[in-house]
Amino acid sequence: MTGLDPGSPVAVVGTGTMGQGIAQVALTAGHSVLLFDAAPGRAREAAEAIGARLDRLVAKDRLSGADRDAARARLHAAERLADLADCGLVVEAVLERLDVKQELFRALEDVVGEDCLLATNTSSLSVTAIGGALRNPGRFVGLHFFNPAPLLPLVEVVSGFATDVTSATRAYETARAWGKTPVACADTPGFIVNRIARPFYAEAFAVYESQAAEPVTIDAILRECGGFRMGAFELTDLIGQDVNESVTHSVWRAFFQDVRFTPSLAQRRLVESGRLGRKTGQGWYDHGEDAERPEPHTADPVPAPAYVVVEGDLGPAADLLTLIREAGISVREDEEDHGTRLVLPSGGQLALADGQTSVEFRDVVYFDLALDYRRATRIALSASQDTSPQTLAEATGLFQALGKDVSVIGDAPGMIVARTVARIIDLAHDAVAKGVATQEDIDTAMRLGVNYPLGPFEWSRRLGRNWAYALLDDLHLRDPSGRYAPSLALYRHAYASDKREGTSS
Repeated sequence: MTGLDPGSPVAVVGTGTMGQGIAQVALTAGHSVLLFDAAPGRAREAAEAIGARLDRLVAKDRLSGADRDAARARLHAAERLADLADCGLVVEAVLERLDVKQELFRALEDVVGEDCLLATNTSSLSVTAIGGALRNPGRFVGLHFFNPAPLLPLVEVVSGFATDVTSATRAYETARAWGKTPVACADTPGFIVNRIARPFYAEAFAVYESQAAEPVTIDAILRECGGFRMGAFELTDLIGQDVNESVTHSVWRAFFQDVRFTPSLAQRRLVESGRLGRKTGQGWYDHGEDAERPEPHTADPVPAPAYVVVEGDLGPAADLLTLIREAGISVREDEEDHGTRLVLPSGGQLALADGQTSVEFRDVVYFDLALDYRRATRIALSASQDTSPQTLAEATGLFQALGKDVSVIGDAPGMIVARTVARIIDLAHDAVAKGVATQEDIDTAMRLGVNYPLGPFEWSRRLGRNWAYALLDDLHLRDPSGRYAPSLALYRHAYASDKREGTSS
C-alpha cells in the first residue's frame, strides 16, 4: 500500500510550534496544506511564520526560490472547520487534553470524507481513548512527530486498539514519503521513545538524590563516558522541567503508578519553585547571561600504579587491558580465576559496576560502563567511606595514565551509565515482549528520537545477553522496591543464553 496521494490536501489543526512544523513538512513534500486554529487569526499568523521559515531556507540554499513560491501558493489558512472537507489527511496538534481532542475529532468526522485519514500528534494521551469518540475509529492513528518536526527524522506511527492495519500502513508510508523515518508502535503509555527513555532521567535524578554526585558531574559522565549527546540535567533544562516532569507523570499514571516510572521528588521541587530551565533562566543550572557553568568533579593528578593483576574476564571492559599496556603499565595475569576484576598493587580491587556496593567488600573501587573505553574522555569511580585511600588513588592514577579525566562519586550501586543502560535495555525487552514494537524499530526510535549513541538492543548485543539482567538483579537485592526488578522478558533473554551454553539458571 502506498501513502497519501501527493495531490491530496493535508490539514493541520492547531498552529503552535508543532503544528507549524508538521505543516511545513507536508508542504515541502508537495501537498496543499490548510491550517486551522480555533483562535481567530492564528492560522493566518502561522501561515506567515511558515512562509518566513521558507524564506530562511532559501537564504541558506536549502530550498530554491521557485520551490518556495510554489509551496507558499499551496499554503492556506482555513476560516472554518468545514473548509477541511476535501482533505485526505487531517493531523491534530492541539492542547494535550483528552476531552478537547475527542470533541475536535467528533466534529471532523462530520466534515471530512469517509476515506480521510485522521491522525493525532499526541505525545502523552492514549490514541485508543481519543479514537474511541469516533464512529469509525479504524481510520484513526497516531502520528507522533518530534520537535522541531522539519528537522528531526523520527515519526512514531501509533496504532490504537481499533486502528485498521490499512490505516496504519497508509500513515506509515505517508511519513516515509515525506522524508521521515517512521517506526510502527502499538498504543502504549509513552509509545516507544517516551516509555523507554524514562530511566535516562530517572537514574540521573536518583544518583543526585542519594547525594552521590552533583548534576554537572553526572551530566559530564553521561556525555564523556556514556557517549550520550547531553546529560539528563542539561537536557531537561532544555526541554523544560515542567514538560519533562509532565511526560514522566503521564507514563507513571498510565502504568498504574508502576514503581519503575516513579517521578523524581527533586524535579518536583524544581518545578514547584518555578525553575523550569532555560525558558525561565534557571533550572538545574543557572542560564542567566552572566552565569558561569560549574565544573564537574575531576580528581587531581596522582601517580599511576606500576602494574595491575587481571583476574578473570573483564567482559564489556576487556578493551581496558590493551589501553593499560599501551600506557606502559604492566598487566599480570592471575592463573587462578577469582572473578572479573583488576587487583592493584595495594591489594585493593578495581571492578566494573555490577549493581553491588563498595561498602560490602573490604577494599573495592568500582568504575562505570563506557560506550567506548578508548574514546571516552572521562571515567567515573565509586568508592565507600571504608575504601582505602591508597586503593582509590591507584585506581584514579590508572585511568589518568590512560588519558582520562576521573570523577569520583559516592557509593552508588550500578553507578551512572551502567544502571541507566541496564534499565533502558530492560524496558526495551519488555516492550518487545508485549508487542509494542520490533527490536529494529525500538533501536531506530531511540537513536533518532533522543540521539542515543546505540539502540537498546545494539547495547545488549555488545554487552552480552546476561549483563543487564545480572546488574539489575544485584540492584534489586539492594533496593527491593521493585524499581530495579528485571522484567520477565529480560530474565527469559538471559536464561535462554545460559541454557544454550549448557549451564543452569
